[in-house]
Amino acid sequence: MKNLLKYSGVVFALCLGLQMQSQENNLWDRDFPNFRYPDQRGISDFEPNKDTITDFNGINVRVGGAFALQFQAIDQENSGNAATPALADIGENFNLATANLDFDVMLYDGVRLHLRTYLSSQHHNETYVKGGYLQIDKLDFISEGFAQGLMDHMRIKIGHMENNYGDAHFRRTDNAMALYNPFVGNYLMDSFTTEVGVEVYYFNNGFLGMLGATNGKLNQNVTNPGTTSPSLLAKIGYDKNLSDDFRFRLTGSVYHTNQTSSAYLYSGDRAGSRYYSLMTTPEGAGDGFRSARINPNLRNELTSVMINPFLKFGGLEFFGIYERASGKLAAETDERVWNQYAGELIYRFGNTENFYIGGRYNSVNGELETGEDVTVDRYNIGAGWFMTKNILSKIEYVNQEYNDYPTTDIHNGGKFNGVVFEAVISF
Repeated sequence: MKNLLKYSGVVFALCLGLQMQSQENNLWDRDFPNFRYPDQRGISDFEPNKDTITDFNGINVRVGGAFALQFQAIDQENSGNAATPALADIGENFNLATANLDFDVMLYDGVRLHLRTYLSSQHHNETYVKGGYLQIDKLDFISEGFAQGLMDHMRIKIGHMENNYGDAHFRRTDNAMALYNPFVGNYLMDSFTTEVGVEVYYFNNGFLGMLGATNGKLNQNVTNPGTTSPSLLAKIGYDKNLSDDFRFRLTGSVYHTNQTSSAYLYSGDRAGSRYYSLMTTPEGAGDGFRSARINPNLRNELTSVMINPFLKFGGLEFFGIYERASGKLAAETDERVWNQYAGELIYRFGNTENFYIGGRYNSVNGELETGEDVTVDRYNIGAGWFMTKNILSKIEYVNQEYNDYPTTDIHNGGKFNGVVFEAVISF
């Protein structure tokens, strides 16, 4: 508690000072270029638009954040066999509230810094930095107009950052930042990691391409040299409004790492799941803070491919996932393969599309380290209301079932279903 009060005091003083300075410069409410809005305007956005016209009047700091709180009423069970670990006894109550703190800083014309800190999360009770990056859309800091023709289409991102593999991570909940997610939970195979690297983008008339490379590590250190290979990632796609009412986007992404002591692509979210204490023993074994997610545990020669269609016609939108991940553990000789399929249909309505209803189906199948072929299915039905562009309330019904898990696995005969309500504030 003492540390929490100390951090809160520092953050409050810093925010107050920045606000006073920004009010003096009349920059507090100015929107940044090449920036995804952290409110309703950012819904259904992916990579920020590439703006060639920017306005820079000195360093400008934007302080933002997010808060989320859920009320969970979910029942769970497994086979109850003598060899199957017993599940924790859970009831109906509020989960731990989560909070983020964001800094976005215009450092120069076309140069922006982003930093996100988790103030409170399911997995950590201490404040810690998620990551940050430098986004470069102009090279005027070298000389005015330097390589302007190229930079009108190009973007460079450098940092210890959320890697841009696939499109699903743009619609997931990032700790307290749950406003972009129309449901409460993330996808079963939650492809998300933060690694030190660089990504280079090219945009031209709806077409986009990205090439990136990272050092392949989530937890950065200089120990155990030679045990981790760089990760390579790429994305290609097309995203354009074909008419006033119809938007079409289709992308394909790939992520590859040859060897690593700790590949975190499907377990990189240290904040934790939005579903609490599911498929977990009273002692915390089992899924733990990543409850209800699936980690294929592929660490060597990992190659993942994801294809994502997105269509929006008026208020009706569809987002889909096809994903194939292959790899193995160091002790394994043969690779294992996991597949993920997902589709969600959302209808947004109201004067500002401030209401929505929708459904999502998500299925994963693959081979465990012990050799069994298993399948997990989930469907969600939900609705939401943007009370303002910064405040979202949503409710969902979730049903998930685990099939063909071995008797000694906590997921044997496992299933859960119930209702979760979530309130989100983001600014």
